[in-house]
Amino acid sequence: MMPAEQRAAQRIVTLCDEALQELVAAYEKCAARVHPEDDEAWWHRANSLWHASREYMRRHLVGDRMGREVGTQHSPGMLGELHVEYELEASALLALRHATDAYRKTRPDAH
Repeated sequence: MMPAEQRAAQRIVTLCDEALQELVAAYEKCAARVHPEDDEAWWHRANSLWHASREYMRRHLVGDRMGREVGTQHSPGMLGELHVEYELEASALLALRHATDAYRKTRPDAH
């Protein structure tokens, strides 16, 4: 990938991360005021999606922070820890995808 393409892709990823943070914060405010009277599946799935989003954001930040700290002088152990963090981030992303798919099943009109 060319440097210009890498920078453009990084800006897009950053924009998506920021959008996810904003949406999680908006959901937190909204969910504090909404309490469905029935045990509605969409409510539970929306909360699962919220939790999965928060966990992904947390794992992503930890992985990014560790990646910047590794630098050129690192031990094999530090690379192992970084690998574990990246695997945990990938797992959190998969959980976010599953939570999104589950929510869409209960609310097919949601985008």
